[in-house]
Amino acid sequence: MPLLILLMGGGFYFMLYSGFLPFRYLGHAVNVIRGKYDDPNDPGDISHFEALSSALAATVGMGNISGVAVAIAIGGPGVMFWMWVSAFVGMATKFFTCSLAIMYRGRDSNGHIEGGPMYVVLHGLGRKWKPLAVFFSVAGLFGTLPVFTSNQLTQVIREVVLVPNGIATTNTFAWNLGIGVTLVIITSLVIFGGIKRIGHVAGKMVPSMVVLYMLAVLYIMAVNYTSIPGAFGLIFEDAFTANSMLGGAVGAIIIAGARRASFSNEAGIGTADMMHGAAKTDEPIREGLVAMLGPLIDTIIVCTLTGVAIIVTGTWQDPDKNGVGITVHAFDSAMPTVGSYVLVVCVLIFAFTSLFSYSYYGTKCFSFLFGAKYKHYYNYFYVLTIIFGATASITAVLALIDGMYAMMAIPTMTSGLLLSPKVMAAAKDYFRRMREFREEAKLKEVSEVKS
Repeated sequence: MPLLILLMGGGFYFMLYSGFLPFRYLGHAVNVIRGKYDDPNDPGDISHFEALSSALAATVGMGNISGVAVAIAIGGPGVMFWMWVSAFVGMATKFFTCSLAIMYRGRDSNGHIEGGPMYVVLHGLGRKWKPLAVFFSVAGLFGTLPVFTSNQLTQVIREVVLVPNGIATTNTFAWNLGIGVTLVIITSLVIFGGIKRIGHVAGKMVPSMVVLYMLAVLYIMAVNYTSIPGAFGLIFEDAFTANSMLGGAVGAIIIAGARRASFSNEAGIGTADMMHGAAKTDEPIREGLVAMLGPLIDTIIVCTLTGVAIIVTGTWQDPDKNGVGITVHAFDSAMPTVGSYVLVVCVLIFAFTSLFSYSYYGTKCFSFLFGAKYKHYYNYFYVLTIIFGATASITAVLALIDGMYAMMAIPTMTSGLLLSPKVMAAAKDYFRRMREFREEAKLKEVSEVKS
């Protein structure tokens, strides 16, 4: 409940305080992503598009495939409604917190420019708040571990590819260990190349993975088109009754929706702030507008696709399935024989992009705590935990990640709320300059036409 109040309450505050400003400039945000305002001489490491792609590479992952399935299995279809609410307020949250990530960038012990909640706290609130920055970094070391992703990826490979083909039917632990080691090798090839390699790989993979997944789920919806109106009716009805799974516990369904949406789109958690803090720009508001598209793509689009596919096929009511197994069952029921393999391809892309991006978050936290020259040591610890995730139970994995995400939200939202007037002042200045720029461009165009 405290996390719900902090994230949802804080998000509603940002939305109302800004006068719904982020939503009024969606078109401008798209133009920024298209590279219209890119300047290679601006400080930072990656472009606006690569920053969004890398942040989405982490957020559009297993949380969208198995996280949604877990939420619906626990709380029923009504969870989807509260995930939507959380995503809309999350857009406002990301606008504020990611604007601050550029506004209050700092430098690591090597003098390299860095951004993220720890630097926002340190440079925005002052050095007396440093314990809060340290608190975020410690939680970030564990909250960004790849254990959930490797756990669910291992499960889907085993249940969809190996077991149906008569492989890995015995000695499950050994097979899980083998999958984990393979994931370690592939992940290591990318993450030890640093943020520029991660950003380049993510920029190539993210658009294709979202399109592929959308096409697959749209096919499932087309096959079950008669069930779509009933599915949405059930979502809205159950959101306020919680009768499907929780016996009328509406408060529990709201918490379940907010928790899974936070894990999925990470608004208010602070992870995406670290990625957007690396963008090549000196305009904080510009990056805030780019960042706000994250929850829109992640939760409103991708999570909804997963949720509707699960509900229209009825697989959420199967007591023998859990996590990603529910989504696999949904794909199989709509696309016999090939459905599960289509999902495996999507899962592989989703999971690997998450594995690549999450390592960057952990290294930034490690660098802040122990110094930049030691940050590469974190990646060794990071890849070893992939093996732990592959062999552990999903219950233990979820408990660890949910707990650490809750801890990370405290410094991120606290600094965001306290510094929100700074963001609004910068926003007014930015949009005033944009208006003046457009007016000058029009006058110049008219003058050229006359001459």
